[in-house]
Amino acid sequence: MRTILVTGSADGIGLHTATQLVDGGHRVILHARNEERAAAAKAALPGAAAVVVGDLRSLDDTRALAASLSGYGHLDAVVHNAGIARLESSEREVTGDGLESMFQVNVLAPYLLTALLPRPERLVFVSSAMAADGVVDLADLQYDRRPWDGFVAYSTSKLLDLMLAVAIARRWPATLSNALDPGWVRTKMGGDSAPTDPADAARAQVRLAVGTDPEVLVTGRYVSDRDWRPGDAHLDAALLEALLAHLADLSGTPLPA
Repeated sequence: MRTILVTGSADGIGLHTATQLVDGGHRVILHARNEERAAAAKAALPGAAAVVVGDLRSLDDTRALAASLSGYGHLDAVVHNAGIARLESSEREVTGDGLESMFQVNVLAPYLLTALLPRPERLVFVSSAMAADGVVDLADLQYDRRPWDGFVAYSTSKLLDLMLAVAIARRWPATLSNALDPGWVRTKMGGDSAPTDPADAARAQVRLAVGTDPEVLVTGRYVSDRDWRPGDAHLDAALLEALLAHLADLSGTPLPA
């Protein structure tokens, strides 16, 4: 039995992932952004060990979330499933921390949680095939100066998730840190016309979190059924280290060496 945190597990792919892990005999900690969603998550999956609460749009909440997890012992795996998308937004949405919301929730929050928590054996970062449309500019990751485009900003956040997984794999070689593309999934975010069932998408996350076949006992990989793969420029060692340094500056928390 392994202890696993699944962020954003009040519904959608996250809840399906947590359910499959519980059914597999694992100790699962759910996460929700507020108490109301936490109660709904616990009711949907009473077999979960606990539900922790924290709004990833807030650096203080994310730090408090990490602190609250210390009471549940060592985490064997963390599935960074939580994410938001504002694909058709006409302007930037800024959080109380003064950060662009998709960047904060999708990229900075999983970085900060990872930096604050004791190192798990496995990390799973949820990316997307839309990462292919991302445009990384370390001088303007939050589209402060570039023309705002919600689709491109979201795609960039998913590319940064992929790069973050690889950067952590380089920094922590004893941790299996990987990113995956769950596909276009029938959820509130993906819509009813999406071709992929959320239970199928969850199986890919579960496999990376607890699977034992050689194909998942790897690190620094991007797992996807699509043809696109990140180019060498995206995985340049200097760029990955610069990304970690930038996230450390924004969060005030460096990733331990």
